[in-house]
Amino acid sequence: MKSTVAYFRVSTQEQSVDMQRRDIRSYCEALGISLVQEYTDEGVSGAKASRPGLDSLLSDVRRGKVNTVIVWSLSRLGRSLKNLLGIVEELEACGVSLVSIKEGWDLATPSGRMIFQVLGALSEWEREQIRERVRSGLRAAKARGRRLGRPTVSYDKERIIELKRMGLSTRSIAKELGVSNATISRVLQNHQILTSVSA
Repeated sequence: MKSTVAYFRVSTQEQSVDMQRRDIRSYCEALGISLVQEYTDEGVSGAKASRPGLDSLLSDVRRGKVNTVIVWSLSRLGRSLKNLLGIVEELEACGVSLVSIKEGWDLATPSGRMIFQVLGALSEWEREQIRERVRSGLRAAKARGRRLGRPTVSYDKERIIELKRMGLSTRSIAKELGVSNATISRVLQNHQILTSVSA
């Protein structure tokens, strides 16, 4: 059976979800809504990718156990616009409505859906601005003659071969010369191929 649930979050242990809980319960009582479950994250920053209470809520959403989620504020749900939109999109895909009493937002209403679309457009615009700034920065760096990508690591091939002949392992040679094991292996493999060809 699907149900209406609430989600609360505060960032520090010194804070309390009591105000959020009181406001949401008053809202539900005024509208004759019965809350069947409350999910809480106390002392959990919104910047964290994983939040136990939210994870549990989304798990129940995916199992079809929820039809409406009520939050005190959208800021309690998402740690950023992108994160919030991802959560809202998942709720919408599962046929779940989202209500935020502080913003007066209900995804089930035409105005709520319009706001969601505007937020989505703003998020896409923000991502495009970031991409353009990165591309512009790379073009400017290239124009100044800066070499992009990983710096080239210099190494002495003859010294690698010499150390191998002395009986050192690939790992020991890599540590001695300050290069990766893969680089040492590649040099030794190429040397072996060239030696066998010339023989």
